[in-house]
Amino acid sequence: MVVAALSSCSAQVSGNPVAGDSETLGPKGPVPAGLDRFYGQTLTWRACRPLAHDDESKRTFGDEGVRCALLSVPLDYAKPDGRTITIGLLRKQATGAKVGSLVINPGGPGVSGMTAAASIAERIADTELAEKFDLVGFDPRGIGVSEPRIRCLTDSEMDKDRVEPDNTTVAEEETENKEFAGKCAERSGGAEVLANVGTRDVARDMDVLRSALGDEKLTYVGYSYGTRIGTAYAEAFPGNVRALVLDGAVDPLEDPVSQAIGQITGFDKALDAYLAWCGPKQSCVVKDETRLRELLETLKKQPLAVGDRQLSASDATTGVAAALYSDETWSFLSAALSALAKGDGSQLLLLADLYLGRDTDGSYTSTMAALVAVRCVDEPRITDRAQVEDATRRIIEGTKDSFMSATDPPLPALDSCAFWPVPNTSEPHQPKVEGLPPTLVISTTGDPATPYTAGVNLAKAIGGRLLTYEATQHTVFMQGDKCVDDAGTRYLVDLTLPADGLRCKG
Repeated sequence: MVVAALSSCSAQVSGNPVAGDSETLGPKGPVPAGLDRFYGQTLTWRACRPLAHDDESKRTFGDEGVRCALLSVPLDYAKPDGRTITIGLLRKQATGAKVGSLVINPGGPGVSGMTAAASIAERIADTELAEKFDLVGFDPRGIGVSEPRIRCLTDSEMDKDRVEPDNTTVAEEETENKEFAGKCAERSGGAEVLANVGTRDVARDMDVLRSALGDEKLTYVGYSYGTRIGTAYAEAFPGNVRALVLDGAVDPLEDPVSQAIGQITGFDKALDAYLAWCGPKQSCVVKDETRLRELLETLKKQPLAVGDRQLSASDATTGVAAALYSDETWSFLSAALSALAKGDGSQLLLLADLYLGRDTDGSYTSTMAALVAVRCVDEPRITDRAQVEDATRRIIEGTKDSFMSATDPPLPALDSCAFWPVPNTSEPHQPKVEGLPPTLVISTTGDPATPYTAGVNLAKAIGGRLLTYEATQHTVFMQGDKCVDDAGTRYLVDLTLPADGLRCKG
Protein backbone atom coordinates (compact mmCIF):
# COMPACT_ATOMS: atom_id res chain seq x y z
CA MET A 1 0.00 0.00 0.00
CA VAL A 2 2.84 2.38 0.83
CA VAL A 3 4.57 1.62 -2.47
CA ALA A 4 1.38 2.26 -4.38
CA ALA A 5 0.80 5.55 -2.57
CA LEU A 6 4.31 6.75 -3.38
CA SER A 7 4.09 5.95 -7.08
CA SER A 8 0.74 7.39 -8.07
CA CYS A 9 -0.65 10.75 -9.18
CA SER A 10 2.43 12.94 -9.60
CA ALA A 11 3.51 15.32 -12.33
CA GLN A 12 6.96 15.04 -13.87
CA VAL A 13 9.21 18.06 -13.43
CA SER A 14 12.86 19.01 -13.67
CA GLY A 15 15.00 20.89 -11.20
CA ASN A 16 14.41 21.01 -7.44
CA PRO A 17 11.33 18.96 -6.49
CA VAL A 18 8.89 19.65 -3.68
CA ALA A 19 6.80 17.10 -1.81
CA GLY A 20 4.98 14.83 -4.22
CA ASP A 21 6.89 15.94 -7.31
CA SER A 22 8.83 13.68 -9.64
CA GLU A 23 12.14 14.33 -11.34
CA THR A 24 13.99 12.70 -14.19
CA LEU A 25 17.65 13.74 -14.05
CA GLY A 26 19.34 10.69 -15.54
CA PRO A 27 20.88 9.00 -17.23
CA LYS A 28 24.19 10.60 -16.29
CA GLY A 29 27.58 9.17 -17.08
CA PRO A 30 28.22 5.79 -18.71
CA VAL A 31 25.32 3.32 -18.70
CA PRO A 32 26.09 -0.42 -18.64
CA ALA A 33 24.41 -2.44 -21.39
CA GLY A 34 20.76 -3.23 -20.77
CA LEU A 35 20.36 -0.87 -17.82
CA ASP A 36 19.11 2.29 -19.56
CA ARG A 37 15.68 2.22 -17.95
CA PHE A 38 17.21 2.04 -14.48
CA TYR A 39 19.86 4.72 -14.97
CA GLY A 40 17.32 7.12 -16.47
CA GLN A 41 14.38 6.37 -14.17
CA THR A 42 12.10 8.96 -12.62
CA LEU A 43 12.28 9.42 -8.85
CA THR A 44 9.15 10.56 -7.03
CA TRP A 45 9.90 12.39 -3.78
CA ARG A 46 7.23 12.40 -1.09
CA ALA A 47 6.87 12.61 2.66
CA CYS A 48 8.93 9.98 4.48
CA ARG A 49 6.55 9.39 7.37
CA PRO A 50 4.45 6.69 5.57
CA LEU A 51 7.63 4.60 5.19
CA ALA A 52 8.52 4.68 8.90
CA HIS A 53 8.60 1.12 10.22
CA ASP A 54 10.72 1.09 13.40
CA ASP A 55 11.50 3.32 16.38
CA GLU A 56 14.34 5.22 14.70
CA SER A 57 12.55 5.86 11.41
CA LYS A 58 9.43 6.97 13.26
CA ARG A 59 11.60 9.48 15.14
CA THR A 60 13.49 10.85 12.14
CA PHE A 61 11.25 10.45 9.09
CA GLY A 62 9.04 13.35 10.10
CA ASP A 63 11.93 15.81 10.29
CA GLU A 64 11.43 19.00 8.35
CA GLY A 65 12.88 18.99 4.88
CA VAL A 66 13.52 15.27 4.42
CA ARG A 67 11.86 13.53 1.47
CA CYS A 68 11.84 9.90 0.42
CA ALA A 69 11.62 7.93 -2.80
CA LEU A 70 11.96 4.38 -4.09
CA LEU A 71 14.65 3.39 -6.59
CA SER A 72 14.07 0.42 -8.89
CA VAL A 73 17.02 -1.91 -9.60
CA PRO A 74 17.41 -5.44 -11.01
CA LEU A 75 17.48 -8.22 -8.46
CA ASP A 76 20.16 -9.89 -10.57
CA TYR A 77 22.28 -7.58 -12.73
CA ALA A 78 23.02 -10.51 -15.01
CA LYS A 79 19.28 -10.53 -15.81
CA PRO A 80 18.36 -6.83 -16.27
CA ASP A 81 15.04 -7.75 -17.87
CA GLY A 82 14.11 -10.03 -14.99
CA ARG A 83 12.77 -9.41 -11.52
CA THR A 84 13.19 -5.92 -10.02
CA ILE A 85 13.45 -4.82 -6.40
CA THR A 86 13.18 -1.45 -4.65
CA ILE A 87 15.75 0.57 -2.70
CA GLY A 88 14.54 3.11 -0.15
CA LEU A 89 16.00 6.64 -0.41
CA LEU A 90 15.94 9.66 1.91
CA ARG A 91 17.18 13.11 0.93
CA LYS A 92 17.71 16.45 2.66
CA GLN A 93 18.29 19.03 -0.06
CA ALA A 94 21.12 21.54 -0.10
CA THR A 95 20.26 24.92 1.38
CA GLY A 96 22.47 26.91 -1.03
CA ALA A 97 24.38 26.63 -4.29
CA LYS A 98 24.63 22.87 -4.79
CA VAL A 99 27.81 20.97 -5.62
CA GLY A 100 25.93 17.69 -5.95
CA SER A 101 24.62 14.79 -3.89
CA LEU A 102 26.47 13.40 -0.88
CA VAL A 103 25.55 9.72 -0.55
CA ILE A 104 26.17 8.09 2.83
CA ASN A 105 26.17 4.56 4.22
CA PRO A 106 26.48 3.99 7.99
CA GLY A 107 27.77 0.41 7.90
CA GLY A 108 26.62 -2.77 9.53
CA PRO A 109 26.01 -4.48 7.18
CA GLY A 110 22.35 -4.10 7.93
CA VAL A 111 22.06 -0.54 9.24
CA SER A 112 19.59 1.82 7.59
CA GLY A 113 21.19 4.57 5.53
CA MET A 114 17.89 6.43 5.46
CA THR A 115 17.66 6.89 9.23
CA ALA A 116 21.39 7.60 9.39
CA ALA A 117 21.06 10.36 6.78
CA ALA A 118 18.15 11.91 8.66
CA SER A 119 20.17 11.93 11.89
CA ILE A 120 23.28 13.33 10.20
CA ALA A 121 21.17 16.03 8.53
CA GLU A 122 20.17 17.22 12.01
CA ARG A 123 23.81 17.37 13.17
CA ILE A 124 25.17 19.23 10.13
CA ALA A 125 22.19 21.53 9.54
CA ASP A 126 24.19 24.77 9.79
CA THR A 127 27.37 23.60 8.10
CA GLU A 128 28.88 24.14 4.67
CA LEU A 129 28.13 20.51 3.80
CA ALA A 130 24.40 21.11 4.33
CA GLU A 131 24.64 24.21 2.17
CA LYS A 132 26.52 22.59 -0.72
CA PHE A 133 25.16 19.03 -0.88
CA ASP A 134 21.91 17.13 -1.03
CA LEU A 135 22.45 14.59 1.75
CA VAL A 136 21.19 11.20 0.52
CA GLY A 137 20.89 7.99 2.51
CA PHE A 138 19.75 4.66 1.11
CA ASP A 139 18.73 1.37 2.65
CA PRO A 140 20.86 -1.26 0.89
CA ARG A 141 18.98 -4.10 -0.76
CA GLY A 142 17.26 -6.33 1.78
CA ILE A 143 17.39 -3.75 4.56
CA GLY A 144 14.86 -1.40 6.17
CA VAL A 145 12.52 0.23 3.65
CA SER A 146 14.05 -1.68 0.72
CA GLU A 147 12.12 -4.73 -0.45
CA PRO A 148 12.22 -7.65 -0.34
CA ARG A 149 13.59 -7.37 3.18
CA ILE A 150 15.91 -10.02 4.58
CA ARG A 151 14.03 -11.96 7.24
CA CYS A 152 15.36 -14.98 9.12
CA LEU A 153 13.92 -15.40 12.64
CA THR A 154 10.54 -14.22 13.88
CA ASP A 155 10.42 -11.73 16.75
CA SER A 156 9.56 -14.47 19.24
CA GLU A 157 12.33 -16.69 17.88
CA MET A 158 14.83 -13.86 18.33
CA ASP A 159 13.71 -13.28 21.93
CA LYS A 160 13.96 -17.00 22.68
CA ASP A 161 17.38 -17.31 21.07
CA ARG A 162 18.76 -14.52 23.22
CA VAL A 163 17.94 -16.23 26.55
CA GLU A 164 18.61 -19.85 25.64
CA PRO A 165 21.79 -21.31 27.18
CA ASP A 166 24.76 -21.47 24.84
CA ASN A 167 24.86 -24.76 22.94
CA THR A 168 27.23 -27.14 24.64
CA THR A 169 27.99 -29.39 21.68
CA VAL A 170 29.21 -28.81 18.17
CA ALA A 171 26.34 -30.92 16.80
CA GLU A 172 23.69 -28.78 18.55
CA GLU A 173 25.29 -25.57 17.32
CA GLU A 174 25.47 -26.81 13.75
CA THR A 175 21.86 -27.97 13.78
CA GLU A 176 20.77 -24.51 14.88
CA ASN A 177 22.96 -22.83 12.26
CA LYS A 178 21.60 -25.05 9.48
CA GLU A 179 18.01 -24.29 10.52
CA PHE A 180 18.81 -20.57 10.56
CA ALA A 181 20.14 -20.66 6.99
CA GLY A 182 17.01 -22.49 5.83
CA LYS A 183 14.72 -19.96 7.50
CA CYS A 184 16.58 -17.07 5.89
CA ALA A 185 16.06 -18.52 2.41
CA GLU A 186 12.42 -19.35 3.06
CA ARG A 187 11.45 -16.03 4.66
CA SER A 188 13.51 -13.65 2.51
CA GLY A 189 12.07 -14.66 -0.85
CA GLY A 190 14.23 -17.60 -1.83
CA ALA A 191 17.81 -18.39 -2.75
CA GLU A 192 17.83 -15.88 -5.63
CA VAL A 193 17.34 -13.02 -3.19
CA LEU A 194 20.11 -14.23 -0.89
CA ALA A 195 22.44 -14.70 -3.86
CA ASN A 196 22.20 -11.00 -4.73
CA VAL A 197 22.43 -9.11 -1.42
CA GLY A 198 26.21 -8.85 -1.28
CA THR A 199 28.44 -5.79 -1.44
CA ARG A 200 29.05 -6.37 -5.15
CA ASP A 201 25.38 -5.74 -5.87
CA VAL A 202 25.02 -2.82 -3.45
CA ALA A 203 27.87 -1.06 -5.29
CA ARG A 204 25.99 -1.52 -8.57
CA ASP A 205 22.83 -0.13 -6.98
CA MET A 206 24.83 2.91 -5.89
CA ASP A 207 25.83 3.63 -9.48
CA VAL A 208 22.20 3.48 -10.57
CA LEU A 209 21.42 5.86 -7.70
CA ARG A 210 24.20 8.25 -8.77
CA SER A 211 22.74 8.50 -12.26
CA ALA A 212 19.12 8.81 -11.14
CA LEU A 213 20.14 11.67 -8.83
CA GLY A 214 21.62 13.45 -11.85
CA ASP A 215 25.27 13.27 -10.75
CA GLU A 216 27.99 12.64 -13.32
CA LYS A 217 30.29 11.47 -10.51
CA LEU A 218 29.65 9.95 -7.08
CA THR A 219 30.45 11.78 -3.86
CA TYR A 220 30.27 9.27 -1.00
CA VAL A 221 30.89 8.90 2.73
CA GLY A 222 31.00 5.35 4.06
CA TYR A 223 31.39 4.34 7.69
CA SER A 224 32.63 0.95 8.95
CA TYR A 225 31.24 -1.73 6.58
CA GLY A 226 30.24 1.23 4.40
CA THR A 227 33.95 1.53 3.58
CA ARG A 228 33.73 -1.90 1.96
CA ILE A 229 30.86 -0.65 -0.20
CA GLY A 230 32.93 2.38 -1.13
CA THR A 231 35.93 0.21 -1.97
CA ALA A 232 33.78 -2.11 -4.10
CA TYR A 233 32.35 0.92 -5.93
CA ALA A 234 35.83 2.33 -6.51
CA GLU A 235 36.89 -0.98 -8.01
CA ALA A 236 33.82 -1.40 -10.22
CA PHE A 237 33.42 2.25 -11.28
CA PRO A 238 36.71 4.14 -10.65
CA GLY A 239 35.96 6.63 -13.42
CA ASN A 240 32.59 7.51 -11.86
CA VAL A 241 34.07 8.67 -8.54
CA ARG A 242 34.28 12.35 -7.60
CA ALA A 243 35.19 11.91 -3.90
CA LEU A 244 35.21 9.10 -1.33
CA VAL A 245 35.52 9.49 2.44
CA LEU A 246 35.99 6.09 4.09
CA ASP A 247 35.82 6.26 7.89
CA GLY A 248 36.37 3.28 10.22
CA ALA A 249 37.78 1.05 7.51
CA VAL A 250 37.35 -2.62 6.80
CA ASP A 251 40.66 -4.04 5.57
CA PRO A 252 40.05 -5.33 2.02
CA LEU A 253 42.73 -8.02 2.38
CA GLU A 254 41.98 -9.29 5.88
CA ASP A 255 40.58 -12.82 6.30
CA PRO A 256 37.66 -13.45 8.71
CA VAL A 257 39.87 -15.02 11.39
CA SER A 258 42.26 -12.07 11.50
CA GLN A 259 39.28 -9.73 11.48
CA ALA A 260 37.71 -11.55 14.46
CA ILE A 261 40.98 -11.37 16.41
CA GLY A 262 41.32 -7.67 15.60
CA GLN A 263 37.80 -6.89 16.77
CA ILE A 264 38.08 -8.88 20.01
CA THR A 265 41.40 -7.17 20.75
CA GLY A 266 39.92 -3.79 19.86
CA PHE A 267 36.98 -4.15 22.22
CA ASP A 268 39.31 -5.31 24.98
CA LYS A 269 41.41 -2.16 24.57
CA ALA A 270 38.23 -0.07 24.64
CA LEU A 271 37.16 -1.85 27.84
CA ASP A 272 40.56 -1.09 29.39
CA ALA A 273 40.13 2.57 28.46
CA TYR A 274 36.62 2.60 29.97
CA LEU A 275 37.79 0.99 33.23
CA ALA A 276 40.69 3.47 33.49
CA TRP A 277 38.14 6.30 33.11
CA CYS A 278 35.78 4.63 35.57
CA GLY A 279 38.31 3.80 38.31
CA PRO A 280 38.54 7.17 40.08
CA LYS A 281 34.82 7.93 39.84
CA GLN A 282 32.67 7.33 42.92
CA SER A 283 29.64 6.76 40.69
CA CYS A 284 31.30 3.65 39.21
CA VAL A 285 30.46 0.54 41.21
CA VAL A 286 32.04 -1.97 38.78
CA LYS A 287 35.60 -0.69 38.51
CA ASP A 288 37.59 -3.67 37.28
CA GLU A 289 37.35 -6.57 34.86
CA THR A 290 37.35 -9.19 37.61
CA ARG A 291 34.11 -7.83 39.08
CA LEU A 292 32.58 -7.54 35.62
CA ARG A 293 33.39 -11.16 34.82
CA GLU A 294 31.89 -12.26 38.15
CA LEU A 295 28.59 -10.57 37.27
CA LEU A 296 28.49 -12.24 33.85
CA GLU A 297 29.34 -15.66 35.29
CA THR A 298 26.33 -15.27 37.60
CA LEU A 299 24.14 -14.57 34.58
CA LYS A 300 25.46 -17.69 32.84
CA LYS A 301 24.18 -19.75 35.75
CA GLN A 302 20.86 -17.94 35.93
CA PRO A 303 19.54 -15.11 33.69
CA LEU A 304 18.19 -12.10 35.58
CA ALA A 305 14.48 -11.28 35.40
CA VAL A 306 13.70 -7.89 33.85
CA GLY A 307 9.93 -7.50 33.94
CA ASP A 308 8.51 -10.29 31.80
CA ARG A 309 11.89 -10.76 30.07
CA GLN A 310 15.34 -11.93 31.14
CA LEU A 311 18.89 -10.59 30.86
CA SER A 312 21.20 -13.39 29.73
CA ALA A 313 25.00 -13.40 29.91
CA SER A 314 25.07 -13.12 26.12
CA ASP A 315 22.85 -10.03 26.16
CA ALA A 316 24.88 -8.49 28.97
CA THR A 317 28.08 -8.96 26.96
CA THR A 318 26.37 -7.45 23.91
CA GLY A 319 25.23 -4.49 25.99
CA VAL A 320 28.73 -3.85 27.29
CA ALA A 321 30.19 -4.07 23.78
CA ALA A 322 27.52 -1.71 22.41
CA ALA A 323 28.50 0.94 24.97
CA LEU A 324 32.20 0.63 24.10
CA TYR A 325 31.72 2.02 20.58
CA SER A 326 32.12 5.56 21.90
CA ASP A 327 33.28 7.22 25.11
CA GLU A 328 30.07 9.27 24.94
CA THR A 329 28.18 6.19 26.19
CA TRP A 330 30.57 5.33 29.03
CA SER A 331 28.44 7.14 31.62
CA PHE A 332 25.42 5.10 30.60
CA LEU A 333 27.49 1.89 30.79
CA SER A 334 28.66 2.86 34.28
CA ALA A 335 25.06 3.34 35.40
CA ALA A 336 23.99 0.07 33.73
CA LEU A 337 26.73 -1.96 35.43
CA SER A 338 26.06 -0.30 38.80
CA ALA A 339 22.40 -1.24 38.43
CA LEU A 340 23.34 -4.81 37.47
CA ALA A 341 25.45 -5.15 40.61
CA LYS A 342 22.30 -4.27 42.56
CA GLY A 343 20.18 -6.83 40.70
CA ASP A 344 18.69 -4.54 38.04
CA GLY A 345 19.46 -5.63 34.47
CA SER A 346 17.06 -3.28 32.66
CA GLN A 347 19.68 -0.79 31.42
CA LEU A 348 22.03 -3.45 30.05
CA LEU A 349 19.06 -5.14 28.38
CA LEU A 350 18.18 -1.82 26.75
CA LEU A 351 21.73 -1.49 25.39
CA ALA A 352 21.51 -5.02 23.96
CA ASP A 353 18.09 -4.26 22.46
CA LEU A 354 19.42 -1.15 20.73
CA TYR A 355 22.36 -3.06 19.28
CA LEU A 356 20.28 -6.03 18.14
CA GLY A 357 17.53 -3.89 16.63
CA ARG A 358 14.68 -4.71 19.04
CA ASP A 359 12.10 -1.92 19.08
CA THR A 360 9.93 -0.92 22.02
CA ASP A 361 6.99 -2.91 20.62
CA GLY A 362 9.06 -6.11 20.61
CA SER A 363 9.65 -6.23 16.87
CA TYR A 364 13.11 -6.50 15.33
CA THR A 365 14.64 -4.60 12.45
CA SER A 366 16.37 -6.50 9.65
CA THR A 367 19.84 -5.50 10.88
CA MET A 368 21.04 -8.77 12.41
CA ALA A 369 19.58 -10.95 9.64
CA ALA A 370 21.16 -8.75 6.97
CA LEU A 371 24.52 -8.82 8.74
CA VAL A 372 24.64 -12.61 8.42
CA ALA A 373 23.20 -12.70 4.89
CA VAL A 374 25.71 -10.19 3.53
CA ARG A 375 28.65 -11.79 5.30
CA CYS A 376 27.72 -15.19 3.87
CA VAL A 377 28.06 -13.95 0.28
CA ASP A 378 30.91 -11.51 0.91
CA GLU A 379 33.26 -14.15 2.33
CA PRO A 380 34.20 -17.67 1.16
CA ARG A 381 32.35 -20.27 3.18
CA ILE A 382 34.25 -22.72 5.37
CA THR A 383 32.85 -26.27 5.20
CA ASP A 384 36.00 -28.20 6.08
CA ARG A 385 35.81 -29.15 9.78
CA ALA A 386 39.59 -29.24 10.12
CA GLN A 387 39.69 -25.68 8.80
CA VAL A 388 37.00 -24.63 11.28
CA GLU A 389 38.91 -26.20 14.15
CA ASP A 390 42.09 -24.45 13.04
CA ALA A 391 40.28 -21.10 12.77
CA THR A 392 38.81 -21.53 16.27
CA ARG A 393 42.23 -22.42 17.68
CA ARG A 394 43.78 -19.35 16.05
CA ILE A 395 41.09 -17.07 17.48
CA ILE A 396 41.47 -18.54 20.99
CA GLU A 397 45.26 -18.27 20.86
CA GLY A 398 45.14 -14.78 19.38
CA THR A 399 42.77 -13.48 22.05
CA LYS A 400 44.01 -15.39 25.09
CA ASP A 401 42.73 -13.97 28.41
CA SER A 402 40.72 -11.27 26.64
CA PHE A 403 37.38 -10.27 28.14
CA MET A 404 35.33 -10.71 24.98
CA SER A 405 36.78 -14.14 24.19
CA ALA A 406 36.38 -15.38 27.76
CA THR A 407 32.75 -14.30 28.08
CA ASP A 408 31.71 -15.63 24.67
CA PRO A 409 34.26 -18.30 23.63
CA PRO A 410 34.10 -19.56 20.04
CA LEU A 411 32.96 -23.13 19.34
CA PRO A 412 34.57 -25.19 16.53
CA ALA A 413 31.30 -25.61 14.67
CA LEU A 414 30.28 -24.89 11.08
CA ASP A 415 28.52 -21.52 11.07
CA SER A 416 25.36 -20.55 9.20
CA CYS A 417 27.36 -19.56 6.12
CA ALA A 418 28.56 -23.15 5.76
CA PHE A 419 24.92 -24.10 5.11
CA TRP A 420 24.06 -21.05 2.98
CA PRO A 421 22.07 -22.05 -0.13
CA VAL A 422 24.08 -19.85 -2.53
CA PRO A 423 27.81 -19.30 -3.22
CA ASN A 424 29.80 -16.24 -2.24
CA THR A 425 30.08 -13.37 -4.73
CA SER A 426 33.14 -11.70 -3.22
CA GLU A 427 36.17 -12.39 -1.03
CA PRO A 428 39.07 -10.46 0.51
CA HIS A 429 41.40 -9.24 -2.24
CA GLN A 430 43.64 -6.42 -3.39
CA PRO A 431 41.36 -3.79 -4.97
CA LYS A 432 42.12 -2.85 -8.57
CA VAL A 433 41.31 0.84 -8.77
CA GLU A 434 43.26 2.20 -11.71
CA GLY A 435 41.93 5.64 -12.63
CA LEU A 436 40.51 6.34 -9.17
CA PRO A 437 40.87 10.01 -8.12
CA PRO A 438 42.35 10.93 -4.72
CA THR A 439 40.37 9.58 -1.75
CA LEU A 440 40.33 10.19 2.01
CA VAL A 441 40.53 7.41 4.62
CA ILE A 442 39.91 8.24 8.30
CA SER A 443 41.08 5.81 10.97
CA THR A 444 40.81 6.10 14.76
CA THR A 445 43.63 4.84 16.97
CA GLY A 446 41.31 3.33 19.59
CA ASP A 447 38.53 2.12 17.30
CA PRO A 448 37.13 -1.07 18.92
CA ALA A 449 35.26 -2.40 15.89
CA THR A 450 37.58 -1.60 12.97
CA PRO A 451 41.15 -1.38 14.26
CA TYR A 452 43.38 1.51 13.26
CA THR A 453 45.64 -0.71 11.17
CA ALA A 454 42.69 -1.58 8.92
CA GLY A 455 42.46 2.07 7.89
CA VAL A 456 46.20 2.23 7.29
CA ASN A 457 45.95 -0.86 5.08
CA LEU A 458 42.90 0.41 3.16
CA ALA A 459 44.56 3.76 2.43
CA LYS A 460 47.59 1.92 1.09
CA ALA A 461 45.46 -0.50 -0.96
CA ILE A 462 43.56 2.24 -2.82
CA GLY A 463 46.23 4.95 -2.76
CA GLY A 464 44.18 7.16 -0.43
CA ARG A 465 45.26 9.92 1.96
CA LEU A 466 45.13 8.77 5.61
CA LEU A 467 43.80 11.04 8.38
CA THR A 468 44.49 9.71 11.90
CA TYR A 469 42.10 10.46 14.76
CA GLU A 470 43.44 9.87 18.27
CA ALA A 471 40.53 8.74 20.42
CA THR A 472 38.59 5.69 21.64
CA GLN A 473 35.49 5.43 19.46
CA HIS A 474 34.15 3.94 16.23
CA THR A 475 34.11 6.49 13.34
CA VAL A 476 34.23 10.28 13.70
CA PHE A 477 33.44 12.31 10.55
CA MET A 478 30.43 14.67 10.78
CA GLN A 479 30.19 14.00 14.52
CA GLY A 480 31.41 17.35 15.81
CA ASP A 481 35.21 17.11 15.90
CA LYS A 482 36.33 20.36 14.26
CA CYS A 483 39.71 19.11 13.06
CA VAL A 484 38.27 16.07 11.29
CA ASP A 485 35.14 17.82 10.05
CA ASP A 486 37.08 20.74 8.60
CA ALA A 487 39.46 18.41 6.75
CA GLY A 488 36.63 16.26 5.42
CA THR A 489 34.57 19.28 4.38
CA ARG A 490 37.39 20.86 2.40
CA TYR A 491 37.96 17.58 0.60
CA LEU A 492 34.29 17.05 -0.24
CA VAL A 493 33.63 20.63 -1.30
CA ASP A 494 36.91 21.62 -2.98
CA LEU A 495 38.52 18.18 -3.51
CA THR A 496 41.47 19.43 -1.44
CA LEU A 497 43.01 16.63 0.60
CA PRO A 498 44.32 17.33 4.13
CA ALA A 499 48.06 17.51 4.73
CA ASP A 500 49.82 14.18 4.52
CA GLY A 501 50.14 12.68 8.00
CA LEU A 502 47.45 14.88 9.58
CA ARG A 503 46.51 13.74 13.10
CA CYS A 504 43.49 15.05 14.98
CA LYS A 505 43.04 14.51 18.73
CA GLY A 506 39.71 13.81 20.40
